[in-house]
Amino acid sequence: MPKVSLGSDERTPVTDALLAELRRRGYELSLHGAVAGTGEEWARVGELVALDVVCGRAVTGIACCHTGTGVSIAANKVPGARAALCADAAIALGARRWNDANVLCLALARTHPEDLPPILDAWFNAGPVDEGERPNLERLAIMEKPQRVDAG
Repeated sequence: MPKVSLGSDERTPVTDALLAELRRRGYELSLHGAVAGTGEEWARVGELVALDVVCGRAVTGIACCHTGTGVSIAANKVPGARAALCADAAIALGARRWNDANVLCLALARTHPEDLPPILDAWFNAGPVDEGERPNLERLAIMEKPQRVDAG
């Protein structure tokens, strides 16, 4: 089964439910932060999850913090990572199909354990990226280049 990178800066009933659901689905897990029993802060958690994905150690990542925005910002600093804060299944589906997102970010303050199965279903079963979005994804790749000179 594919490997999923999972990280959180705190351990909560949501992270416990997320761990259980991913294991139930048979995913191999690479754990970071509180879910691994270590004390990484949200910035490091987002970075570690994104690095697992862009370096090919995981097929996708899931990063959690209180609001979800911190891990999202941190993950998006890693070139090649496309982290999306998803509050529900519709947003998760759109993030995968239209934005080719590879790191799912969740807000521990607003996500409930019962929200997880539909969000994960959408994330893992989204299917291929909408081909009409290729120009946008190509633009993102240009924007990631470190020596970017194009201001337009």
